Amino acid sequence: MTRRFRWVLIALALLLFGAALGRALLARKAEEAPASRPPVALELGPADVTVARQRELVRQLDITGELRAVNSAVVKARVAAEVQELGVREGDPVEAGQVLGRLDASEYRLRLRQAEQQAAQARAQLDIAERALSSNRSLVEQGFISRNALDTSVSNAAAARAALQAARAAADLSRKAESDTVLRAPIAGFVAQRLVQPGERVPVDARLIEIVDLSRLEIEAAVAPEEVGRVRVGAVAELRVDGITAPVRARVARINPAAQAGTRSVLVYLDVELQPGLRQGLFASGRIAVERKAALSIPEDAVRIDQARPRVLEVTDGLVVVRLVNLGLRGTATDSGEPLVEVTEGIDAGSTLLRASVGEVREGTAVRLGSGADVAGRKSAAPVALSAASEAGR
Repeated sequence: MTRRFRWVLIALALLLFGAALGRALLARKAEEAPASRPPVALELGPADVTVARQRELVRQLDITGELRAVNSAVVKARVAAEVQELGVREGDPVEAGQVLGRLDASEYRLRLRQAEQQAAQARAQLDIAERALSSNRSLVEQGFISRNALDTSVSNAAAARAALQAARAAADLSRKAESDTVLRAPIAGFVAQRLVQPGERVPVDARLIEIVDLSRLEIEAAVAPEEVGRVRVGAVAELRVDGITAPVRARVARINPAAQAGTRSVLVYLDVELQPGLRQGLFASGRIAVERKAALSIPEDAVRIDQARPRVLEVTDGLVVVRLVNLGLRGTATDSGEPLVEVTEGIDAGSTLLRASVGEVREGTAVRLGSGADVAGRKSAAPVALSAASEAGR
């Protein structure tokens, strides 16, 4: 019995020794495994990273409005008459002083003839009065008539002279009314609207034809009162106009000194650089450059604002590090037009940052900058890489 018990103890000791040896081998293998396998890294492409740099930042103000001609005119009827002819239609070019049409002048010719005849009658009456006055002066000197008779002749001659002047003025008015039946273009430009047709009888001041001069166009934009103080005459703007593919440049020409009732907005007028296809009434939207500043800036999509303070993900020695930042002016880059934001504190110039296209990445994640990623001070963290999408989904 004692011998059997001894063999049992020996077998138990061997089992315990084997178990301890197995654990030691497994632990050693586990320690050696990471050293033999390279760490997994997130591979970044050129569009996934950006660098904080000193750039010229432009703050812009959004505006909208319609194009309109600086010079435009509406031809109106100066006399009441029937439209006899109109020789132009929408889109026709016209020159200043060009005859556009005519109103029926029959009535005004008759009135002119009547006024001229009345003026001739007044002229004859004046001749009679002046001859009578000359004769009476001789008679007074000879003592054949009294001084009162002479004074009456003087008054009669003055009245006849005034009547002649009034008749001539009436004839001039009739002559002008007749000439007003001829419709002429007050400015050079293009016919925008033809508002009547031949045969219609129109009253005085009726709108007949609208003319616009496309040689100078402007946009009238309403600016909020808190923003108008930053707008300066001469500030440059870039517009997008309906139907025009290329950007249209404009410049602030003047600012209305009074605010609009109700909205309290202030109208700003911008001269538009001419381009083929620009027409009055087209809708335009764009931005006015109201402030320029050289500052340390980064693209807006590199800033993450999902927490209490803005933060960025910086790549340092191949690892992702979270940096809290303070932001300043928002604007666009002068060279590319990309939306930028000024960073006043938190990172230095040359810092490599992750864009929003990478997605949410945990701090401490190893990253590798792929070929073509033009960033400062990049380092490869490991030779093995995963796609950005697969790592971001972890």
